[in-house]
Amino acid sequence: MDRRRFLNSAAGAAGLTLLGAPPIFAAPESGIPKPTDLVTLGKTGVKMTRIAVGTGTVGGNKSSKQTRAGQEMFTRIVRRAYDAGIRFFDCADSYGSMPFLKVALEGIPRDKVVILTKVGGDKGEKAQLDVERFLKELGTDYIDILLTHCARTADWATRRAGVLEVLSKAKEKGLARAIGLSWHGKEPLETVADTAWGDFALVRINHKGINMDGPPEEVVPHIKKIHERGKFVMGMKILGEGKITEPEEINASLRFVLGLGTVGAMTIGFEKPEQVDDMLARWEAAMKDVAKAAA
Repeated sequence: MDRRRFLNSAAGAAGLTLLGAPPIFAAPESGIPKPTDLVTLGKTGVKMTRIAVGTGTVGGNKSSKQTRAGQEMFTRIVRRAYDAGIRFFDCADSYGSMPFLKVALEGIPRDKVVILTKVGGDKGEKAQLDVERFLKELGTDYIDILLTHCARTADWATRRAGVLEVLSKAKEKGLARAIGLSWHGKEPLETVADTAWGDFALVRINHKGINMDGPPEEVVPHIKKIHERGKFVMGMKILGEGKITEPEEINASLRFVLGLGTVGAMTIGFEKPEQVDDMLARWEAAMKDVAKAAA
């Protein structure tokens, strides 16, 4: 199937997905899901909004666009999102964003937000120290979703066995409520569905294949398989890490990802407070288009 036919058929398949009422798109009472609806992460009990505030745009070396903008702007974005109904915040050690998030959330009850963060590297001993440090940097007794970050090889589960053990024990002790992974590359993508470990998978997905692990027609079947094997799938790079900027292309990417029916939430790297309201409106419009295609 060529690329254009694939994209059109994926969008058309959204109707079948919604009519099948999978848990990730089960609307409460309104009929059309909203981005600020709470969805449940499998059997973990974690309930988060369908959109998360991403804090790692062009991130690395303890920095990102969000942190480089400074604490004041970071806080304004987080507070605008919270006031708009978003309760999900995505950070990582490599972005340097955890201390920023701690400040931005001051005064908000801990049980009103869901925090996702990520442990880098392959060493279990370091991961243990990192988890302890993360709790202090975030000013919390627990992390809602804790990931092993940016796997790059097919043997990630073996290579990171010590890290996975640390994360599993953190969940057993109540220091993490859910665990999972993110990755970069085709090799790890092809192995995630067949690996039983973890509750959560953070995948790179958009309609144009920008900053992804392959073209959409190759990535989407793996996402479906990951979803069917029981992991909660969250999408990142929905806007190609800031490279998808034209309004209609943003809308097209949202329609495409929502139309897959296998991506339960998405993280968006807002760089200005006003982008929050704009994205929520676009998400709702895209979801209505997807639902209309289902009718």
